[in-house]
Amino acid sequence: MKIIEQISDAIEYKNEEVRIKDLNILKEKVIDELVWKAVFGDEEEKKFCKKLIYLIAQEMGIIPSSIYDLYVAIGQGEVGGFTVPAINIRGMAYDTAKAVFRAAKKLNVGALILEIARSEMGYTNQQPDEYTAVMLAAAIKEGWDLPIFIQGDHFQVNAKKFRQDPQKEIDAIKQLIKNSITAGFFNIDLDTSTLVDESKPTLDEQQKDNYTVAAELTKYIRKIQPKGIEVNLGGEIGEIGSKNSTEEELVAYMEGYLKLLPSNIKGITKLAIQTGTTHGGVPLPDGTIAKVKLDFDTIERLTKVARQKYKLAGCVQHGASTLPAELFDKFPKVGTLEIHLATEFQNILYDHPLFPDELRKQIYNWLFENCKDERKPEDTEQQFIYKTRKKALGPFKKELWSLPKDIKEAICTELQKKFEFLFDKLNVVNTKDIVKKYTKLVKVPFSDQQAIKEKFEGAD
Repeated sequence: MKIIEQISDAIEYKNEEVRIKDLNILKEKVIDELVWKAVFGDEEEKKFCKKLIYLIAQEMGIIPSSIYDLYVAIGQGEVGGFTVPAINIRGMAYDTAKAVFRAAKKLNVGALILEIARSEMGYTNQQPDEYTAVMLAAAIKEGWDLPIFIQGDHFQVNAKKFRQDPQKEIDAIKQLIKNSITAGFFNIDLDTSTLVDESKPTLDEQQKDNYTVAAELTKYIRKIQPKGIEVNLGGEIGEIGSKNSTEEELVAYMEGYLKLLPSNIKGITKLAIQTGTTHGGVPLPDGTIAKVKLDFDTIERLTKVARQKYKLAGCVQHGASTLPAELFDKFPKVGTLEIHLATEFQNILYDHPLFPDELRKQIYNWLFENCKDERKPEDTEQQFIYKTRKKALGPFKKELWSLPKDIKEAICTELQKKFEFLFDKLNVVNTKDIVKKYTKLVKVPFSDQQAIKEKFEGAD
């Protein structure tokens, strides 16, 4: 296999293990080639390179891990005072992830999650095995030396499809979960909040489908998770963008959920709640983002209930990356466990002054042609573009990865500054030792590792 000849100066395969011969060659050249082929190669190259990247990362101690034990410790009051950033990486994924790791290394950050949602996998054209490979490759490139927490964000049940055929939709989520766990996603957010029915007379009835499906998925995950790993799970009680969540809703969800779980099965460690935000923010007619009144009291109250009554690690804030900068240091002060950040990083990419005008024009023309059905009659052109341009990240993935080096460096410099700002405000600076203390490192073997061996032996 030609690629093995290209990487032979950096790595070798002996005794059923990848061994690093020259770390400098690996980081300076080889890992770039491997990740490119993992994403843009032919099918054989993609399959081989994804697995090889995973094995190289294992050899370097960069182990896909569950944040479960750390969250249990937070729920029990052993550690805390910070809000874990969960960063959704969409466009220019490899370079963006490298910027994350550079910022984290600079500030000694360990409590950090990299994630992708079910919907994002579609429009960014990043399936779980590719996403894991890209995140691990970035970690290898930047010399990361900690566990890596990869998370399935918003593994969301489609309410319309669920009403038409509940089992078919649940089976689709289970298949996604299985594929994700196989790829190294050991943190999963079960978003069944789309099934909340506020037309029902009681809170239990309103939340019943939500907690019932979440409990079924929890039991499924516990059956298929790798030996030695407790996949960290989160639930959600209110769909992001709807009315603010209440303590009573949290209790109704948790009581129903826990009744459906056998005593020997570990449940969720966190709950996503609605506090006044929307995913991506609300674009105004001129393309700017409307100011949001975020209810920090809701976060604080519900976090106390979650921890005191159910020993959960706490509550999760979604839709926050476009909030005003001065708000971010408030999240750890009110006990927010985790905060999900996405759109602002996409904005930095698209709106950077060095982003090529011709490429931007091609992307927007593509939106006008392919996303026109999503444009509401009252939408201005700026509003339409802002709301839909994420849909172009998949179709233009190769073009974004292929931007000139100086342009990518300028964009990533700005991204790194943003990550450093967020890490500081969320108080995760110097959490490296905490992560080491509360994380189990489990090397999950590949079931088809024989295929890797055969490729190397065939090249001898």
